[in-house]
Amino acid sequence: MEEVSISRINELARKSKTPEGLTPEEKEEQAALRKAYVLAIRRNLRGQLEQIDLKNPDGSVTSVKEMHDKKHGAEEYHGLRMDEDR
Repeated sequence: MEEVSISRINELARKSKTPEGLTPEEKEEQAALRKAYVLAIRRNLRGQLEQIDLKNPDGSVTSVKEMHDKKHGAEEYHGLRMDEDR
């Protein structure tokens, strides 16, 4: 997410706390920016988790990504559910 977008999120948050508040258009913009921000955080975390390898008691190494794919299926892991609101 770009620094400009994060600055705008903060600007709208500050304005929402003032007596004048946000216009309906600004509320929509704020919701869209927040959704994009959360999605960026999820993607970043997902990328970090994909880099983790776990050492099993038998000495073998399994990646977190492989473990998740076995349990939940590759389609879910690779973004189909990342865009959903939670």
